Amino acid sequence: MTNTAAPSPARRLRTTLEGPGLARAMGAHNSLSARLAQEAGFDVVWSSGLEISAAAGVPDANILSMPDCLRAAADMAAALEIPLLADCDSGYGGVGNVVHMVRSYEARGVAGVCVEDKRFPKLNSFVEGDQELAPLDDFAAKIRAATETREELVVVARLEALISGRGMAEALRRAEVYERAGADALLIHSKIAEPDEVYAFREAYDGDLPVVVVPTTYNRVTAVELEERGFAMAIYANHALRSAIRAMRETLHRIIDDGTTFHIEPEIAPLKEVFDLQGTALMLERQNHYEALGRELAEVAE
Repeated sequence: MTNTAAPSPARRLRTTLEGPGLARAMGAHNSLSARLAQEAGFDVVWSSGLEISAAAGVPDANILSMPDCLRAAADMAAALEIPLLADCDSGYGGVGNVVHMVRSYEARGVAGVCVEDKRFPKLNSFVEGDQELAPLDDFAAKIRAATETREELVVVARLEALISGRGMAEALRRAEVYERAGADALLIHSKIAEPDEVYAFREAYDGDLPVVVVPTTYNRVTAVELEERGFAMAIYANHALRSAIRAMRETLHRIIDDGTTFHIEPEIAPLKEVFDLQGTALMLERQNHYEALGRELAEVAE
């Protein structure tokens, strides 16, 4: 008998990372923003630690617990047909925490986790402050623990050597070790305004893993240019949230200033779009179908 089961989220993410061309991921923090990313045509949704923290009104500094972040990621994964890659900071602690994290995220339908090589608690990479790297052996142990714990979950090792000021040689040294530890992909992070550092890393890295970038600060770079340089995926990690903040702020001020919502109605999404994103029509269709079926079953019994 032929097995026609759809591939798991992890297998789909692995295929996306290893396939030809540049995959594009969009950051999200809840099911609505994740569905908008899917609707727009992104290949992957990035469960953004920054966005989830911002939505909770707290800094991106491991103030939220792993269950807080897992809940958001699991809700998004359940709402999607495309894979979800979860930003898991530095693994929420030591090796034991990473093992628990991997089991928990995989059990909830998340396709992959990305863990960065900074100390716990971590601080957002674009904030001035402590960006100290974790000891190399400690982080290699986390990656090995993650890959030996998972069944199919994709494990991405995020390199923060360029963020911390430790330089290219350290980034390449760590990349080699993380590949030996079993990572499925590498994410090279940079905060300068041009893509020079990530280009230099990609050219110098002679390993076999897909390389992922986050073009937040070097935002002039195009997807075509990143693909030509051999990158596997670009993560647009926080742009949906930032655009939503701007739009909400402008709308709210307009309502206060105008004393009415009349003027902003043509500029905001109609309620039908909200209902469509919620899947309201499908819910009502199912409800009508099963209510009709229930009546038929009841009539047979009479």
